[in-house]
Amino acid sequence: MATDLNALRETLKSRGIDVLRLAYADVLGVVRSKDLLVSQLEKGAHNGPAFCQGIWVTTTQGGVLDANNIASDGLKDFVSVIDPDSITDLPYEPGVALAIVDAFNPDGTVNLMSPRSVLRKVIAEYNALGLQPVVGPELEFYITERTEDGGYRRAHNRLGMVYTTGVLSDPKGTFLHTLRMLDQMNIGVFAGNAEFSPSQYEINLYHSEALDAADRTFKFRSAIKDVAAQRGQHATFVGKPFSDESGSGFHLHFSVTDLNGRNQMHDGGEALSETAKHMIAGVLDNAAALAAFTNPTINAFKRLGPDTLAPYRANWGHDNRSCMLRVPPERGQGTRLEVRVGDGAANPYLLIAGILAAGLDGIKRKLACPDPAEGMAYDNESAAILPMTFTAALDALEANQNLTEFMSQEMINVFLVMKRDEIERYEAAVTEPTRDVTQWEIDEYFEAY
Repeated sequence: MATDLNALRETLKSRGIDVLRLAYADVLGVVRSKDLLVSQLEKGAHNGPAFCQGIWVTTTQGGVLDANNIASDGLKDFVSVIDPDSITDLPYEPGVALAIVDAFNPDGTVNLMSPRSVLRKVIAEYNALGLQPVVGPELEFYITERTEDGGYRRAHNRLGMVYTTGVLSDPKGTFLHTLRMLDQMNIGVFAGNAEFSPSQYEINLYHSEALDAADRTFKFRSAIKDVAAQRGQHATFVGKPFSDESGSGFHLHFSVTDLNGRNQMHDGGEALSETAKHMIAGVLDNAAALAAFTNPTINAFKRLGPDTLAPYRANWGHDNRSCMLRVPPERGQGTRLEVRVGDGAANPYLLIAGILAAGLDGIKRKLACPDPAEGMAYDNESAAILPMTFTAALDALEANQNLTEFMSQEMINVFLVMKRDEIERYEAAVTEPTRDVTQWEIDEYFEAY
């Protein structure tokens, strides 16, 4: 349905908004945007505005590659369409509101290189089965400061500030200020605290229907990075930003309800439903390919391994945090699954779409759920080891037709081209294998993520 731009202009003006920022996530998860003057909204957004499709194949360093013939066909446009329900005023930029846009081809068809379009497609498959996916994201991040040599240092190095708040764990007040700004955005933030490592934090988001949760996560990450930058610091969601400290994860809680909102993950008592068991089986069966979306950088794989507090095998367990997939103990409406392998740099639309597509594959093929792991699951030899390199994850994704069917061949083509180029550039710059974080990773990832 077309947006009434005249009515939208008047609504925005009544709130003191004179700039509307149109934003979307590219395939890498980088925020791309254009600012429109609200006074000129009818002209500026009447036919889009359009963006160059070259953005789908632009690297974090500004290089332009080719996939789906984007470059060889002359870098054609796609048309953006404002989602009016996504508009959020930005308290840290007075007079500016952010609107998420959907991407369409000039002929009016959906552009399936857009991560948001891909997530919409997966959700529609669930809806056709009478199911509605609900997700709750959990993300960790660091607040850092730039160094004169082109690197970053943690904002403070006080050890033992785990699960604390206040000046000792937030000496410049950036975390507290960020929490207040996020509250004014009304994106479902409700609490936060320092995490395990110095200058590492977590801010909690409520769960909601999958597209809304992805949009809120997209806004959340963008706002945190912007607010830190305004205060002369730098926030990063990179999975392993420092060799000597813990990594930052992106855990995803997810479930399905019927179309009336009734949880479909339990059998009416304490046991999991057949639907939940099929979803677990689907996630585990597609785990190797899924790793490309949950851990989409070279740096992400420096966070993984046995006994790292990050998952190592494609297994699941009841309230077991050493597994890839944990089933929290709540039942009734709170019954859900948690995938714990995600990296902080993951594109929220693709991480959610990938996990849901894997679960959908389990439902559609009625896959049998394996037995749960007991105890520390790193030694659970009945379960396959997850890919331990990015190349292995990409190879698994390229060979996997299940995720491709429910997501999009067009997007996966772009993702593979972009990420294989990333690996090539890394291996040219870093000739000796290392678990340490390199300057190449800092240059490639810290600004983007």
